[in-house]
Amino acid sequence: MSQTWNQFVVKKENKTLVLETVKSKSPLSRADIAQFTGLNKGTVSSLVSELIDEKLIYESGPGKSSGGRRPVMLYFNEVAGYSIGIDLGVNYLLGILTDLNGNIINEKTIKFKDENYQKIEGFLFEIIEFLQNAAPSSPYGIIGIGVGVPGIVNNDGEILIAPNLGWKQIHLKTIIEDKYHIPVVIENEANAGAYGEKKFGAGEKFENIIYVSVGIGIGVGFILDGSLYKGKNGSSGEMGHMTIEVNGLPCSCGNQGCWELYASEKAVLRKAEQQIFLSSNQELSLDALNSLAIQGDKGTIRLFEEIGDYLGVGINNIINTFNPEQVIIGNRIASLKDWIIEPIESRTQKSLLDYQQKDLCINFSQLSIYSAALGVVAFSIENFLKIELVENK
Repeated sequence: MSQTWNQFVVKKENKTLVLETVKSKSPLSRADIAQFTGLNKGTVSSLVSELIDEKLIYESGPGKSSGGRRPVMLYFNEVAGYSIGIDLGVNYLLGILTDLNGNIINEKTIKFKDENYQKIEGFLFEIIEFLQNAAPSSPYGIIGIGVGVPGIVNNDGEILIAPNLGWKQIHLKTIIEDKYHIPVVIENEANAGAYGEKKFGAGEKFENIIYVSVGIGIGVGFILDGSLYKGKNGSSGEMGHMTIEVNGLPCSCGNQGCWELYASEKAVLRKAEQQIFLSSNQELSLDALNSLAIQGDKGTIRLFEEIGDYLGVGINNIINTFNPEQVIIGNRIASLKDWIIEPIESRTQKSLLDYQQKDLCINFSQLSIYSAALGVVAFSIENFLKIELVENK
């Protein structure tokens, strides 16, 4: 029994290795796979045949010859199935449909303001069903649904608390799975954003990354030694609620002086309202303020610079704790990068010790608004491929 199980484990690991090699390096031949993986040609040929039967890879036209017969080339079948990724924000839902390589096929956004859970759940179902109907025909159909949420999510996918939404103990994973009978991943949106940037964006070449997601609130995702760090119970990264003003403003989390009260989109809008930058017929929004800054409005620019300085304060604390290679600033605040990068870097240069600044990169999200949605897509795709390789053993 033990020997049979060990043989299964070895085969599964080898099959995973072959699939990952094709997925990351295609087109390539069977001989190329043997060279990259170190597996013998017979093992490679057998595993490739299984993966072709399972429609996860396919053959296409001969490649270049190195002297003998031209080899048949292998490709990852990125359209064997599709994934749905949703970024559930405090005042919006962004849903994307992707293939198995994370290429966005379709998308839908719904904006809202101060809605209760039931209303937002209805919007969520609307987006899922729109993207389901938009998916082309494929062997595996919709292989997973991922949702990034602005709150604490435990290792079972339960939303323990989302302060800016007013949610507590929402079993969203179970609710969606029971309705659609599709595997679901629920993840903190900053964790999802960090993973999205690592897999598809600005963090691809780095192993130790701090992703700072700045929207209505602030969340932080950690990639440490190449892997997502979630803490013991999955609740790491709530750095938006670290205290930076001891007797500061009261926060919805019950604390005072939280970082997100001074360096988030919420902070920008509060300060702008106090300083009355906009005319009476203009809606108070980040986009409207950004337009003012582009037009050269000095008051708006000063406000953005102040927000950037406060961002730098919190980022410095995180750098001092984790000594990362890279800090990525993402979510809505990234649209202000022209105004906030200088005060962030200035604060960093003034406050950090030299050894903490060495080889440190501070970048903005490469995936723009899609970081979190692509992050949960990546989780869903990885889970799907693992399950398929086990079930088709």
